[in-house]
Amino acid sequence: MPKMSPPILLLLLLLPPPARARPRPAGPDYLRRGWQRLLEEGEGCGQCQPERCPAPRGCLAGRVRDGCGCCWECANLEAQLCDLEPASSHFYGRCGDGLECRLDAGDPRRGEAPEPRCQCRQASPLCGSDGRTYPHRCRLQEAARARPGANLSLAHAGPCEAAPQIMSPPYDIWNVTGQDVIFGCEVFAYPMASIEWRKDGSEILLPGDDPHISVQFRGGPQQFEVTGWLQIQALRASDEGTYRCLARNALGQVEAPASLTVLSPGKYGLLPWIQFQASPACCALLLFASQHASFLPATASPTPPYPALQAPELSCSSPLPYGPTLHFLALL
Repeated sequence: MPKMSPPILLLLLLLPPPARARPRPAGPDYLRRGWQRLLEEGEGCGQCQPERCPAPRGCLAGRVRDGCGCCWECANLEAQLCDLEPASSHFYGRCGDGLECRLDAGDPRRGEAPEPRCQCRQASPLCGSDGRTYPHRCRLQEAARARPGANLSLAHAGPCEAAPQIMSPPYDIWNVTGQDVIFGCEVFAYPMASIEWRKDGSEILLPGDDPHISVQFRGGPQQFEVTGWLQIQALRASDEGTYRCLARNALGQVEAPASLTVLSPGKYGLLPWIQFQASPACCALLLFASQHASFLPATASPTPPYPALQAPELSCSSPLPYGPTLHFLALL
């Protein structure tokens, strides 16, 4: 048998391009660029060769020079991490047009540490040529770059006049007699909208003269928004029905309905309030079960860390505030 030659290993040496012409992510991939900068930190800037620089694309906040002042790269958007000036290192990158890097104190109660983030220098709302209100000039510029074919521009300073829009509608509620319930309704409009609460089948504007029904209003949570609540204390069977949040201003009106189902504690056993964590907030679910029925698991999303029970003779699938949805299936 002929003697076989030992395998030959070929090492292919890949020579990187000059330091300042090394390809970078084309889009606004800020975190990836930061790690790439960190890896290049010890290499120095080297000779600038602009013709070797990649052309950045999709830069919604404009372009800035890289740490060596040679190649263009996408600037950081509003609320993204950034390098404070004067920057001793170039990791997160610089802020874009109309933005500046400021130290955000965060929320110490949640254990958030101060972080430098891009914030718009001009904080007044603007009306765009598309009829939408933008919180400041930076958002308008970002939208214009995201839709170059729309020819988006500034119409005038201040918000656009608009009919009311319901940002957060009231949700359907199931509860038993004797308990308290609250409907909420969040509305955006300019000029500011007024909110009314009504019940289907009645011409009376709530609360009327009913002492166990009350309404409250406040501005916010965002600029040019108003929020209203309808509270019903010590539920009665006659409170069952459909309630409507009506918002109006000089340009129009809008409404959103929500149903209230009142159950009798004599027919359904009342379980205690059970809370589970549903990002970004806790939601409280009130579950009911019959004393003389077999229980099957109900499905919930996100899945709560407790065994959910299924209510007999009920059928609903209603979205709950902040995202989770609980599904009840009827037992026949």
